Parts: sequence; structure tokens; C-alpha cells
Amino acid sequence: MNTKELLKKVRKIEIKTKRLSNHIFGGEYHSTFKGRGMTFSEVRQYQYGDDIRAIDWNVTARYNEPYVKVFEEERELTMMLMVDVSGSESFGTSVQFKRDTVTEIAATLAFSAIQNNDKVGLILFSDQIELFIPPKKGKSHVLRIIRELIEFSPKSSKTNINEALKFLSSVMKKKAIVFMLSDFIDENYMKTLKIVGNKHDLTGIRIYDKFDEEIPNLGMVPMLDNETKEVRLINTSSKSLRNKYKANALRLKDEFQTSFKKSGLGTINIRVDENYVKKLLSYFKNKA
Repeated sequence: MNTKELLKKVRKIEIKTKRLSNHIFGGEYHSTFKGRGMTFSEVRQYQYGDDIRAIDWNVTARYNEPYVKVFEEERELTMMLMVDVSGSESFGTSVQFKRDTVTEIAATLAFSAIQNNDKVGLILFSDQIELFIPPKKGKSHVLRIIRELIEFSPKSSKTNINEALKFLSSVMKKKAIVFMLSDFIDENYMKTLKIVGNKHDLTGIRIYDKFDEEIPNLGMVPMLDNETKEVRLINTSSKSLRNKYKANALRLKDEFQTSFKKSGLGTINIRVDENYVKKLLSYFKNKA
């Protein structure tokens, strides 16, 4: 992809996702993820209905009329986007590839964060850490994140969620809002997830294609495994094979749901041909 094409694609995603974050997600994000606490802002004259517990008695005595302390929410938070860039993310049979959907969702979340004056960082992972962008504020920073999501070429095509979670723990010492976007075609990460979940507000967003869960009966079909890069001839007319494929997909989906639930963490399941806006909004409203 040349620079002109890349900038055009970044601009297209910016327009779509910024509109969503401005008009839909900004307020929901703000009310869902609270700041660190309340910080003193100013004193002002008492007004009818003010909480008498907020009266500043020193100022009141000085001016012989009641004054109250005004506090503001100390809002600044840090959002980390953890994005799976393994080979299976380049799969898609419907509207678009999983990676395209992931990019749009990540951009929407990032714009929602900077709209609320929060920092945003990015971790791209496969079975290793492919890229780490430390959290910062500002539109130009978010546009850099979008560019990386669009054009980054991973060194590996495999997935290791455990390694990604361990890296998050090592670089983020303070509590962060974390969104992990992946198809979660991996297993045995619950133990690490529990440790990370005790420290960070982590949500798993599972992005999947309908054929991740079920193979249609199409006879003998050559198939490329996006993670191993092997091409194999598969007899999709075999009911036994289709059942095994479906059972394995459901097992991985169940592992995702169970691991996050037992760790006290939230999950969102989004199929690439579904409206992700409704799914995200519903999650934010239920979480607030």
C-alpha cells in the first residue's frame, strides 16, 4: 500500500469512527469508566439544594455567609488497546476481514478516550509482541495508531494470548482500561488473565467470522491455514469433519467466555457481518 492509499484509508476510518465516538460513544465511555476520584476545584457561595457537608467553614467565617467546596472528577485514565495481528485475523468471508473490523472498533474506542482527555496506547501481538506504542494523548497519536492497525505486517502468524497479557503487566504498572481484540483462537490463558484482571479493567472483544464456527458442505476444497501457511485438501462433505470443526470452535469460544467470566471480566462477541455499534453501546450501558 503506497502512502497516498494509506492516508486515504486512514482518513476514511477517521471520519467514520470519529463520528461514532463523538455522537454515540463519548458520553457512554465517560459514564462507564470513572476517573480516579474527586479533586478540589474551587469554593463558591452556597446555593439552595447544596449539600451542607460541602460547606467550607473557614471561608464561611471569613465572609459571614456560607460557601461550599466544589469538587471535580479527576478523570484522566489510560486506555490500552491489545490487538491480535496473527494470521487468522486476515480471514473473512462476508463483508470484510476480521482485521478491518478490529481496526474500526479500536479506532472508535481510541477517539472516545481522547475525547475524554484520556491517554491511549497500543500493543500488537501474535505469539510475540509485534509492536508497543506507549500511551499518549491527542488526535495525531490516535491517527498513528490507526495507521499501524492498517498497514502493520507481523513477523509471526501464530497466537499467544498468555505472552501478550504478561507483557501488558510488565509495561503497565498503574491500572488501565484494556480492550483485547482477537478471535481468541488460543487456549490455556485463564491463569494469566486472572492475575491481569485483578489489576486492570480488561474487556475481551471476540471478532469472528461465521465460517470460524462452521464449515459449509462444498465437497473437496483446498484450504490455507493462515497461521501455519499450509494448504491442505479438505473434504467438507464429511459430516464427521464438519462436526469436529464445529466442536473445536465451540470449545475455544467457551474457553474465552469462561476464562473472562471466572476472572470477573467483561466480554463482547462481534461477528464481522454484524453491527458492532449496537454491541458496544449495549456493553457500555450494562457496565456503567
